[in-house]
Amino acid sequence: MLTILVANIKGGCGKTTVATHLAAASAAAGLPTALADVDRQRSSLGWLERRPEKAPALVGLDWAKDVSDAPRGTKRLVIDAPAALKTKQIEDLVKMADVIVLPVLPGAFDEQATQRFLGKLEELKSIAKHRKSVAVVGNRMRARTKAADRLDQFLGGIGHKVVTRLRDSQIYADSAASGLSLFDMPGKRAAEHRGDWGPLLAYIDAV
Repeated sequence: MLTILVANIKGGCGKTTVATHLAAASAAAGLPTALADVDRQRSSLGWLERRPEKAPALVGLDWAKDVSDAPRGTKRLVIDAPAALKTKQIEDLVKMADVIVLPVLPGAFDEQATQRFLGKLEELKSIAKHRKSVAVVGNRMRARTKAADRLDQFLGGIGHKVVTRLRDSQIYADSAASGLSLFDMPGKRAAEHRGDWGPLLAYIDAV
């Protein structure tokens, strides 16, 4: 089983969007997939409740209070972590993970929080010795804006692999409202935005 932790101590950076899309992509690829929600807001589980029966099946795990095992036969486990993680929580979740996906938004506050979180990760031996991979994802990127340019500069200087940049689009809010992802939706528009995810999925598959 490959375990993917989606985490950042900054709230509102798109962790749940990234986690649900990674889980949906795995399910669409035919891999038995579980989605664990560690956040007390249970946003990922709410998304699963809205998910149509015809969509590729996913198993939801409520980890807000206690961690439970994924069902036998699970090939992919995606963990949606809460913001403001304590050091012990970071250590425990990273220990479970094979790869850590870290979404970051354009903006000084998000960049500052992300830098602090990366500092905490780098204190862990598994990260410092490169035994576990950290994939940084630029989220809600708008081309040709000062914020996007600044984030590009920030991402280029943090010493971790920037795997992809996800464009800002209303399609993510639309899909979330229906319990879907870009990997469940037909049409040219969804296909164009799915292309942004290709490098991240390839990176995870390589792990």
